Amino acid sequence: MLLQSAIPPMNAAPSGFDLERDLAPGFGAFYRALHAEFSGRQIALVARRAKALERALHGDLPDFLPPSEATTGDWRIELPAWCRDQRNQMTGPADDAELCVKLLNSGAPGVMLDLEDSMANEWERAMLGSENVVRALYGELAYDDRKRGTRVGITPSPIVTWVRVRGLHMHQAGIFPEETTSAALFDLALLVYGLDFARLAHPLCIYIPKSESAEEALWWRDVFRSLAKAKGLAPDAIKCMALCEAHPLAYELEEFAFNLREHILGLDLGRWDYMASLIHFKLADPAWVLPDRNTIPHDVPFFQNLRRLLPSIAHKHGLLAVGGMTALFPSREDPELNARALRVLAEDKKNEADCLMDGAWTGHPDQNAIAVEQFPFPNQLASYRPDFVQHPDLRPAPTGIGAKTAEGTRDAIRTVIRYRNGYLNGLGASLLDGYMEDLATDRIYRLMIAQRVRHGMHSAADITRWFDEELQKLIASGCEIGDAATLRRAREISEAMIVQGAHDPV
Repeated sequence: MLLQSAIPPMNAAPSGFDLERDLAPGFGAFYRALHAEFSGRQIALVARRAKALERALHGDLPDFLPPSEATTGDWRIELPAWCRDQRNQMTGPADDAELCVKLLNSGAPGVMLDLEDSMANEWERAMLGSENVVRALYGELAYDDRKRGTRVGITPSPIVTWVRVRGLHMHQAGIFPEETTSAALFDLALLVYGLDFARLAHPLCIYIPKSESAEEALWWRDVFRSLAKAKGLAPDAIKCMALCEAHPLAYELEEFAFNLREHILGLDLGRWDYMASLIHFKLADPAWVLPDRNTIPHDVPFFQNLRRLLPSIAHKHGLLAVGGMTALFPSREDPELNARALRVLAEDKKNEADCLMDGAWTGHPDQNAIAVEQFPFPNQLASYRPDFVQHPDLRPAPTGIGAKTAEGTRDAIRTVIRYRNGYLNGLGASLLDGYMEDLATDRIYRLMIAQRVRHGMHSAADITRWFDEELQKLIASGCEIGDAATLRRAREISEAMIVQGAHDPV
């Protein structure tokens, strides 16, 4: 029996929460004004996304926009000296103080503290993550190293610290009795309200996730300006980078950057979320049944074409271009896996550098030096070529590559059960079989399974049977966190999300 509703519950403040009583004094009035101005706009933009997806599933796919000032005008930003070198940005969940400190002490040029995909979207996690971010920005975050019996803090360095808040698509419940509010707005307001900007080593830098249109950039712009005005700061005081994680945004990157030109410093290709979005928009096309994920080469054309376009657009306007995460993680316990992970890392980042990216993401301190070595110092902005292909094919079908096997489908089933089990135990990201898996991986695999059923590679009965069999293997292994009851719930939720078409990021 599948769950009636597969969508995980919305993040909600605890029962009895009172905005005026339970958060910082004065925050209630501060936030009510922001909510009145921006949450309605957020809801309208989310509805617009749903219509765009529905049109795509009926054949009306995203396309490039007509020429405009954004694409024909001679506009450029002045990249500040403090962020010209972003050859590697370490990323990790903000609710894990130990990991955050290790990333901030890694020697990387940048670090992104994440309040979004790598964290479980739960109230306690969000509050802890927000507190850790403030302490990190002040250089005060620390953790107890039990092995060495010492307290470890952040070593001062010129590292640039970014903060990824939850995306525009997400809602926060429990703040107001009868309505939701924008989760992105709430995260930003909570961070900015209590922050002493005079104590920051550089301007507040926000990573914008999951955008789907250039119009959405205006929402972020206006929020940044409102927050700056409330703090008595210059209108452009808050800076940002924007992730391209959704297929429609790939066609509006230049317009998106233009709308945020007083704030934006770079564009980032969040490739795993982008893959999920791309196959979602192509779900109705049998030519787009995805090969087994780990048989897809890193330079597959649907990535590579965008991987070349994004730096061309960014460098045209003086912005940085940042590549994605390498999922295979090094291991200090497994020399063979470690060697393979670092070899794959070097190949992957060299490919991104050859596509003229200025840097990329990693998630383990042992990856930093190798990643940095692949990119020219401090960036590749001078490589801009005005004759770049402005409208490449961003939907070349994944034909003739990889393998499509029943074992690959079983691997996907096993991974979504294990990911969801981790999530139910408070983890937004889990290291599974050497790969760091988060919401993007979970979404890719659920979409891949849905494709394979929709286009006749497997039957729905096959999928149910394999879910049952893989669940029993996981229970028998005794190696998963939590207990058998949580694994069973994870299995039930995962299949129900596939059956009910709950493929949007949540």
